[in-house]
Amino acid sequence: MTSPDIVIIGSGIGGATIAAGLAGSGANILILERGEPLPVTPHARDSRAIFVDGHYRPKEFWREAGGQPFNPGNYYYVGGNSKFYGAVLIRYRREDFAELEHFGGLSPAWPFPYEELEPWYSRAEQLFRVRGALGDDPTEPFHSTPYPFDPVPDEPAIARARSELQDLGLHPASLPLGVDIDAWLKDGKTPWDAFPNTGEGKVDAQSGPLTAALVDKNIRLETGAYVEHLEVSPDGSAIVAIHYRQGNELKVVTPRLVILSAGAINSAAILLRSPSPAGKGLANSSDHVGRNFMNHNSSAMLAIDPRRRNDSVYQKTLMLNDYYLSDGKGGRPLGNVQLLGKIDGNILKANVNWAPKFATDFMAGHAIDWYLMCEDLPDPESRVMVDGKGIVLQWHRSNMEALAGLTKVMRENFRACGYPIVLSRPFDKRTPSHQCGTVRMGSDPAAAPLDPWCRSFDHQNLFVVDGGFLPTSAAVNPALTIAAQALRVADHIRKTELSS
Repeated sequence: MTSPDIVIIGSGIGGATIAAGLAGSGANILILERGEPLPVTPHARDSRAIFVDGHYRPKEFWREAGGQPFNPGNYYYVGGNSKFYGAVLIRYRREDFAELEHFGGLSPAWPFPYEELEPWYSRAEQLFRVRGALGDDPTEPFHSTPYPFDPVPDEPAIARARSELQDLGLHPASLPLGVDIDAWLKDGKTPWDAFPNTGEGKVDAQSGPLTAALVDKNIRLETGAYVEHLEVSPDGSAIVAIHYRQGNELKVVTPRLVILSAGAINSAAILLRSPSPAGKGLANSSDHVGRNFMNHNSSAMLAIDPRRRNDSVYQKTLMLNDYYLSDGKGGRPLGNVQLLGKIDGNILKANVNWAPKFATDFMAGHAIDWYLMCEDLPDPESRVMVDGKGIVLQWHRSNMEALAGLTKVMRENFRACGYPIVLSRPFDKRTPSHQCGTVRMGSDPAAAPLDPWCRSFDHQNLFVVDGGFLPTSAAVNPALTIAAQALRVADHIRKTELSS
C-alpha cells in the first residue's frame, strides 16, 4: 500500500492537463492509466486497418438499457481518446455559459460565466500549442491572449470552399487546431482526424500536457492500472483508498486527494460501482451521478461535385458558426459546421458497405467532407448505469430538430456553392461524439455532484475533472474547455490544499 499526495485516475485531456497544472507544486502525484502507450506500427496510417478492420477498437462491450450489447468507440491508451481526436481546440462561446433556449428545450447556465474561465482558456491554448486566427468568426468570444501559432493552411480545394461560402455571405473561419502540420505529414500523408497519433504531429493529452507533467520527478505514471472501485471512510466524508488491478495483482493506494479523470462514462461507472452505505455509489447524494449524459447530435455531410476532384490530404481546417447562435433567421440555435478529415474509399466503405469499392473511391475523391454538430441537452433520464462491472447506457437524444435544421440549411448552401450531390448520415452510439455531463458541476448539491471547482459535495478530497463535469454540451468540441477547467482546478488545489 502506497500513500502519494494525489492520485489522478486517467491520462486523457482532463487527467493529463491537471497533472501539468500541478507540476512543480512539490506534491507527490501518481497517475493511474488503464491503457498502455500506443504502439508505433504501420496500422496507425492505414485507413483500412482503422476504419474497416477496427484494429484499435476496444475489446469490450457496453449494453443499451433493455437492449443489445454494442462495441463502443472509446479508446484505452495513454492519452485516452485524444490519441484519436480531431485536435480541434475551440472555446465554448460566451453565450454557452448562460441559459439558452433551443428547439429541444433549455440549456442551463453554468455556475460561472465565460469571463471566469477565460484566463485558463488562454493558458490551455499555449499548453496545447494551438494554431488559429482571430477575426473571421462573429461568434468568437474575447481572447486575452492571441493564439500562439498561425492557423494550419487550407489546401487548394478547401481554399476554394472557403471562398465559395464567403460568396454566399457566410463567415467561414480557420479551425483552432493542436496540429504541427509539417511534423504530421512527415510521418505519413494522411488526415489526423480519427487517426492515432504515434508521433509529435498532433498535440494530444500525451504529447502535450502529460509530457510536460512528467518532467516533474514527483509525478509518475503507472499503466495497465484498471481501477476497480474507490473506498470511502466510515463517516463517508473522504475517499481513503483506491483499489485497482494491474495484471493479475490487486493493489491499493491511499492518497490525500483523488482526481477522477477516467472520462464521462468510466468516471461515472467507477463512482457507481464503488461501495457506499446508501448502496447507490459515491459522490451521489444528489442521485445525479451517471445522469444528464450528453453526446453531440452529429452528422457527416459529403458535398460532391463529380466534375472536380478534391486532392486534399488532411482537409480539416475550416469551421462555420453562422448558425451557432440562431438559425440565421432570428430563430433558435442550430449548431457548428466544421470539416472532417479527408475521407477516402476505405473510410466511406466502412459506413456504406453496400456500395462497391470503385464507387466509394469515386465519391470520396470528389467530395468535401463536413461534420455537423448540434447541442444535446441534459436530461436526468439520459444516463450511465452499471450492471456488476458492465456499463449500461441509456441515451435519450434531444434537440434533434436542430440537427435537422442544420442539415437542411447546409444542404442548400452547398448546392448553392455548386455541389449537385449532397449526402448526409447521422453518427450513432458507437461514435463517442464528445461524451459529457455524467458527474456535472453546479452550485446546488441537490442537483449536481460537484461544486464549481469540480470538488465532490459529498467527499471533500475527491475531484472529477473530465467531460463528466460539463453542465452543458454546447455545440463545439469540448477538449479545450475540459483543459481550461483542469488548469483552473489545479490552481485552486495549489491554493487550498498544497499551500501549507
